[in-house]
Amino acid sequence: MSERTKEMHKDRSRKSFPFYRFCGTHRQIGQQFGEACSELIRKHRDYAVERLNGKFQVSSRRLQEAVLKYRPFVQKYAPGFDDEVQGIAEGAGITLEDAYLLQLRAEINHYCRSNTECTTFAILAEATSNGIPLIGQNCDLPAFYSDLGVVVEYVPDEGPACLMLTPAGQVSYIGINDLGMGTFANFLTCEGWKPGFPRYMLSRLALTKGTVEEGIDLVRHVERASSRNLIMLDKYGGAADLENTPTRDALIRPENGLLAHSNHYTADSLLEEERLHGVELENSRIRLKRMEELLRENHGRLNALAMQEILRDRGSYPHCLCQIHGDEKVQSPGDKGADIITFASVIAEPSEGSLWVAIGPPNQYEYKRYSFSGI
Repeated sequence: MSERTKEMHKDRSRKSFPFYRFCGTHRQIGQQFGEACSELIRKHRDYAVERLNGKFQVSSRRLQEAVLKYRPFVQKYAPGFDDEVQGIAEGAGITLEDAYLLQLRAEINHYCRSNTECTTFAILAEATSNGIPLIGQNCDLPAFYSDLGVVVEYVPDEGPACLMLTPAGQVSYIGINDLGMGTFANFLTCEGWKPGFPRYMLSRLALTKGTVEEGIDLVRHVERASSRNLIMLDKYGGAADLENTPTRDALIRPENGLLAHSNHYTADSLLEEERLHGVELENSRIRLKRMEELLRENHGRLNALAMQEILRDRGSYPHCLCQIHGDEKVQSPGDKGADIITFASVIAEPSEGSLWVAIGPPNQYEYKRYSFSGI
């Protein structure tokens, strides 16, 4: 470690996201989540409503009607998730509609929000220094999400346990399961959004399986509400990126043991679906190119520690992998107050049951290792 790196390391905060372990039935897990994080969940609810009303006025009744249109799809494909949302409402003392709003932020805000979200990667064992495959991402959202993030270990009575980073009150975001599989995700923009299975829940839905191919098959058979990019890795050497729209999808496989993605369609069959444009499309393309370059340059030397430095990279300023306060050029024209930053950074070793998480921006914070309680 160079002297300069040591000095930078010394200046970083060791503050970390709070960690919780919830177990039992899905209803009990939700109730525990709601009770333990009630203050953060209500704050998340208030932020979501304030952000929505800042773009256009929506009556409470209309908002309630809108969010509940998605519930039948959750009940159909993942009834346990619906049980958890009900439990969160009970535990946090909020309405069921408010609890569902937290699962549907992207769908409800689709036409009024900034889409510069997230750079993901997956690395097979052949490209690492220690034979341990890696997956993860920098998570780019409005800055207040740095205050809302939690690391949660879900241990349901039935099915695999999951270890996830998620905003308080969301039953799903990004993470790994105890079967050795990891699923991370990016925002994609296309037409045809409609009531259906919420995009944020797709990650944890895939994590009900133990292999990438099983996860892909499951996601493909869900009536999806919106577009989402899922990048997946399992302990058996499987890895894939699944770009999708509500009705179509395309698979991207690793090249030389490496995969990366940002926020635009890259599969030839889906290029016509792209609706990102202007500075946001430029930002996404530059971030993807930078990530691919850094992964290739470090092929064979990649591990959790090396990825920490890559995810702190700002070499492609102003369209950086690590986005900080003041990177105004990544905002949408007229989107005042969006304040998009890298609110969290996550590196996972699914085969080891390890999740390395830093509050964002990661160039200002140290990573902390989390693992399953039984490991």
